[in-house]
Amino acid sequence: MSGTDLDLVVRARRAVVGGALRPCSVGVRAGRIAAVAAYDAELAAAEVTDLAADEVLLPGLVDTHVHVNEPGRTEWESFATATAAAAAGGVTTIIDMPLNSIPPTCDTSALEVKRKSAEGRCHVDVGFWGGAIPGNAADLRPLHEAGSFGFKCFMLPSGVDEFPPLGEASLELALREIAAFDGLMIVHAEDGREIGEVPPGRGYAGFLRSRPPAAEQRAIETLLELAARTGARVHVLHLSSAGALPAIGAARDRGVRVSAETCPHYLSLSAEEIPDGATWFKCCPPIRDAANRDALWQGLRAGQIDCVVSDHSPCTAELKTGDFADAWGGIASLQLGLAAVWTAARPRDVPLAEVVEWMSARPAALCGLTSKGALVVGRDADMCGFAPEASFMVDAAALRHRNPVSAYDGKRLTGVVRRTWLRGRLVDDEPTGRLLRRAES
Repeated sequence: MSGTDLDLVVRARRAVVGGALRPCSVGVRAGRIAAVAAYDAELAAAEVTDLAADEVLLPGLVDTHVHVNEPGRTEWESFATATAAAAAGGVTTIIDMPLNSIPPTCDTSALEVKRKSAEGRCHVDVGFWGGAIPGNAADLRPLHEAGSFGFKCFMLPSGVDEFPPLGEASLELALREIAAFDGLMIVHAEDGREIGEVPPGRGYAGFLRSRPPAAEQRAIETLLELAARTGARVHVLHLSSAGALPAIGAARDRGVRVSAETCPHYLSLSAEEIPDGATWFKCCPPIRDAANRDALWQGLRAGQIDCVVSDHSPCTAELKTGDFADAWGGIASLQLGLAAVWTAARPRDVPLAEVVEWMSARPAALCGLTSKGALVVGRDADMCGFAPEASFMVDAAALRHRNPVSAYDGKRLTGVVRRTWLRGRLVDDEPTGRLLRRAES
């Protein structure tokens, strides 16, 4: 390629390409990857960037579990702030959850409201999940046809009244409807019959006991039975209990179409380190003990867990005060996911390319985003420059999400995202993200 045939060439002494680290040059034309060549290949472009020796070129991460909350609870988070945080963490595509916005994205009119709220405000590409709640089975196919990537449901109360859970009969009805058009149901799987009252006081141990592993395991077993009965494709959200992995594996062996995710906080934090009163660690299902965390890592490496996504669920600082019974349950980590996982992966000798597979290629595949998730010719030129040996101290007040609350505040993490490109353009303060529809990327 000669002249200024390309708009951009990024040269990297190390890049994650084809599941391994190797030197390469990536050529970009009109927002797409036009060439993946040797580091010293003769590629001419209007702009050439040579990454520093300590940087690795990664495909942009794909985070399929993000609560933006706009409109309705924009004081918790907004499209502008959430997507700025995403870009700062190397994430170039997010899929927004149907709650905790008002209205929740449970019909096509609400989806249109969500899109209008996001239009022109996004620093990365954004798609949308629909919601499955009691009484809206007839809305699921229209949402699918309008471009939602699938449907989220809860098997116990969600925490917001406008998004009620599905009982077993209504879940089966929704799964049958979704199976008819080969959609995807993503499920918050905890069984309310196994959930106890959080005892008074500020102790984390009481909160942890109130949501035992059995709550996840029982719900997941029910979900797997219904998926087998209906033929629907299902995805287990934010798996925290490694004890559920055998049931998921056995169901797969029987032909049930099931996948599962876990989150950075379950892989990098443990119950033993959470002080009493530290409600910024509260999430549902909860962060469990270190032995369980190690078992999740084993499940990831064995392929039992498919991907790692943030479950970024922020709120105002005031809602994170009080005790574990009253505080909002959610971890705000969209900007920190890669660093948190990489910090925990390094002492386990997990290669960076494997982490990138879990956080980019597999979430993209979950949603059918065929132009995301890898440095491959023809895909979007979504990339980030990552310094895997550099470290930083987390300052919650300096993060880009809306409210200065983080379970990682004051922690030293390894791995710094130094720059992010969206379709070959460095992400800056100008929002250039696109709104995606299913079967588009």
